[in-house]
Amino acid sequence: MAAAAPVPFDVKLMNLTATLVFALFGLVLLAAGAWWVLRQPFFPIAGIKVDGEVTHNNVVTLRANVAPQLTGNFFTVDLARARTAFESVPWVRKAVVRREFPNKLRATLTEQVPVAHWGDDAASKMVNGFGEVFEANVAEIDDKLPRLDGPVEQAGQVLGMYRLLAPLFQPYDLSIEELGLSSRGSWHALLDSGAVIELGRGRSEEVVERTQRFLRTVTQVAGQYGRTVASVEGADLRHNEGYALRMRGVTTVVTDPKKK
Repeated sequence: MAAAAPVPFDVKLMNLTATLVFALFGLVLLAAGAWWVLRQPFFPIAGIKVDGEVTHNNVVTLRANVAPQLTGNFFTVDLARARTAFESVPWVRKAVVRREFPNKLRATLTEQVPVAHWGDDAASKMVNGFGEVFEANVAEIDDKLPRLDGPVEQAGQVLGMYRLLAPLFQPYDLSIEELGLSSRGSWHALLDSGAVIELGRGRSEEVVERTQRFLRTVTQVAGQYGRTVASVEGADLRHNEGYALRMRGVTTVVTDPKKK
């Protein structure tokens, strides 16, 4: 029996190429078919579950706000867009959205936690613990929170300064009701006693040092006039070697008796 003639190399190469082409065509056809099936209305999103400590939002309202913004079915819905939709709802700081087989979405929400009001009294903005400004219904907020103000891009710096200064006043039974940063970088504070304190410019440690110097000496100064720290109406700490002070019932204006 004659031995079979060896297959030429070029024939082997053609057979291999044809096999690869048919395999690739089959994979493309299979993928296209699968994508077509997934895009059909066979896998609708049947529900949206909401997790997390949701205190300022109603779960039903959340679903109603987000659902109209979702397109596609369970497999094709854009999770990034769904996350953005949840985070656009007032009080929602962060949302993590994932698919939950077989036909639901689950959103885990983190709500904003306000630590201060932001801007003037007419504003509806708050600051969270990360120094981020957000819109809120101020009617739902504790009025005892301090009010911060300044360039919005420096909200974190203003919050940081408040956290440095507030403990300094506590031993004197005083608290900062308002703290502001001007566009020129000058700090000013309003105390719960009604006193307005001009803190001046500079690095945070410089402002803290001036404030400490003021608090160490103001009790003694007020005592010289028979007053307490609560009698202070205002103070200007922008002087290099001291500060200017205004107290209720105390004046440095001398009246010339000849003019009476």
